[in-house]
Amino acid sequence: MRWQDMRRSDNVEEGSGGGSPGMGGGMRLGGGAIVVVVVVSLLLGRNPLELLALMGGDGGAPSTPTQTTPYAPPSGAAPTPRDEQKEFVAKILGDTEDVWGGVFQQAGTRYQPPKLVIFNGQIDTACSFATAAMGPFYCPADQKVYLDVAFFRELSQRFGAPGEFARAYVIAHEVGHHVQNQLGLMDEIQKKMARASPELRNAVSVRQELQADCLAGVWGQSAAKRGLIDTSDIESGIAAAGAVGDDRIQKASRGVVSPESFTHGSSAQRARWFKIGLQSGDMRQCNTFGAREL
Repeated sequence: MRWQDMRRSDNVEEGSGGGSPGMGGGMRLGGGAIVVVVVVSLLLGRNPLELLALMGGDGGAPSTPTQTTPYAPPSGAAPTPRDEQKEFVAKILGDTEDVWGGVFQQAGTRYQPPKLVIFNGQIDTACSFATAAMGPFYCPADQKVYLDVAFFRELSQRFGAPGEFARAYVIAHEVGHHVQNQLGLMDEIQKKMARASPELRNAVSVRQELQADCLAGVWGQSAAKRGLIDTSDIESGIAAAGAVGDDRIQKASRGVVSPESFTHGSSAQRARWFKIGLQSGDMRQCNTFGAREL
């Protein structure tokens, strides 16, 4: 993957948060809720705090404001592995900005790129308190993507999805949620989920996540057209999408699969919608909410 040839984004920040779990906003976690969050945290693509906030109220304001500073690449000394990861993130984000900026411009509107906050361990956000164990997530309240780059190691070792494009897929998926937010879809989704039964919440969540997978694929097709990724990269991305399917993770964590509790979609569904975006390069093909079959 030729990510070094991509434009580096200026919208990457380094963040540090205060507080302690359960103190941000109106969120209070009992023992059972903590188990649920841990299970959900194994999934990619959606902030578990967002769903909990929808179930319990508006979430309130974080207890400690998030402190962020712009990220600048290292100079002088040789870069550390973490510095290289940050540069990778900045490059991938910059390329998504260029691609989605062009798509929105063709549609006669303007794309407002998200900020991406790199944090270590824990952080307070507009969507409440978060820890690295929850994985990468998008917070619609502040329009920021949050990522602890240590997750990339988890992606490779725990989820069995190594490779640079697998990591790029994670970022592109979260940016896909921002695209949904820019299009006004997230407001509609949250309204439906807030009033819905648990079963319907799960069904809506699956369609939301699969659409973000498809949108990640739309970006991937653009990168492929420009020669920035090759066939092996594409295979790595598809494998990453399949690696984080609900069925695969439930089987590994519980030993049983419960389709009615899916919130992100099965491995086959996630890989399928990512491929739809990759093959079409057309966000209009990502209408998971209108699809009869997922």
